[in-house]
Amino acid sequence: MDGGITMGKISISDVVDQIGVSKYTYKTYFLVGLTLIFCGFSYMIVSYTMPQMSAEWGLTKVQTGSLASWSLLGLMVGGMIAGIISDSIGRKKGLAIFTIWFSLLTFPIYFVNSFEAFAILRILGGVGFGACIPIVITLMAENVPTKNRGFFISSIMSFYVLGWVVAGVVAIYVVPTFGWRVCYLIGVLPVLYAFVLMAALQESPHWLLGKGREKEAIEVLKRIEMVSKGKANDYAPGSLFLPPRPKKVGVGALFSREYSRATMALWIIYFMGSVVIYGINGWLPTLLVDKGYGLVKGYSFAVLQNVFGAIGGLCTGYVADIIGRRTNVIIGWIATAVAILLLGVASNQWMVVICGMLVGLAMNWGLSGTQPLLAEGYPTEFRSTGVASAQAFGRVGGFLGPIVAGYVQQLGVGFTGTFVFFAVPAVIASFVALFFVVETKGKSIERISANA
Repeated sequence: MDGGITMGKISISDVVDQIGVSKYTYKTYFLVGLTLIFCGFSYMIVSYTMPQMSAEWGLTKVQTGSLASWSLLGLMVGGMIAGIISDSIGRKKGLAIFTIWFSLLTFPIYFVNSFEAFAILRILGGVGFGACIPIVITLMAENVPTKNRGFFISSIMSFYVLGWVVAGVVAIYVVPTFGWRVCYLIGVLPVLYAFVLMAALQESPHWLLGKGREKEAIEVLKRIEMVSKGKANDYAPGSLFLPPRPKKVGVGALFSREYSRATMALWIIYFMGSVVIYGINGWLPTLLVDKGYGLVKGYSFAVLQNVFGAIGGLCTGYVADIIGRRTNVIIGWIATAVAILLLGVASNQWMVVICGMLVGLAMNWGLSGTQPLLAEGYPTEFRSTGVASAQAFGRVGGFLGPIVAGYVQQLGVGFTGTFVFFAVPAVIASFVALFFVVETKGKSIERISANA
């Protein structure tokens, strides 16, 4: 064992920064990332079964669009309660509980025979994966080195988009042969994975220290050091630095004098980004099929778009750690608006493929690039609440996007007009980031709290 650290105080971020990116970092990254793959699959599989459900149940365009929206009502509720629950019982337990939740409410869709029953199960299931996402973001923010935080927080969302890719691949091979219902039976797998999370994932030392459980926080830090370097320091009781406790905690703190500006800016950006990303992903497979590309080809184009979406999610955090979160987000949403407009006027198959890839890359660049700002904007005591509430408000946009897009199509604007509609919120998101976002690049979690 190394000599005891007893001189002065050391922060958890100091310890993590000294270790750097390690085996522990990647272990946490891939453990929670696999959870997001399950979440992404459970959400996106609806988009690839919409045409079949619409035909079977005789749905209108608005009803068809709402198939992709019902889970977003659940996502909104899950986002609202996830932060409060994980700030109360811990990140690890919260993640495992909500993983089981959405799993148990996904596979029964195999048996539904009506639009109404489907909607109820999607709302309830959405609560589960809507809660998992902000908890994962918070866990990454509290477990990675300061200089690499943008990359790991942003790129973790690539696993969510990878789940969308898996959903498309599964649908291409399953739907034509076995029908749309079989796709939902895969939803039982996350139940088993929740037990892996409980066994292998470490609780956030930041959360433990914030709850006054310094001894447990020290034990976690020592386990992190042992995994990373094969040896651990001794930390004397009282040696860990805890930032001053905020005057307010919980949802009310988000609108306190210190945090209200950041809260409103992040909520609006996430709302607009969700209109874009959930609206396009909800409608694109159906729009391409309606444009005459056929089921397999239309689905393949949409899958390819999501592959590039995952690449965008991986790249945006790396760039954000270099040029800053604010500039990165502005660039991401401007590029998204341009790519969407280009897709709207694509006149042949290759233009659709290339512009679709650019849209996937850009919009996931923008939304994933927003994630570090959510996690870095609030102190440990209500960090998960802050992340979850912004995402919950964003889900309102995600819920409205596919439905309003269906209404826009009923007005007769066609393929091009639908994409013009989706470009507008991307422009709004870029302007909000330009005028209201404060840079957090290179600041430790403790320093951001102290500055606030």
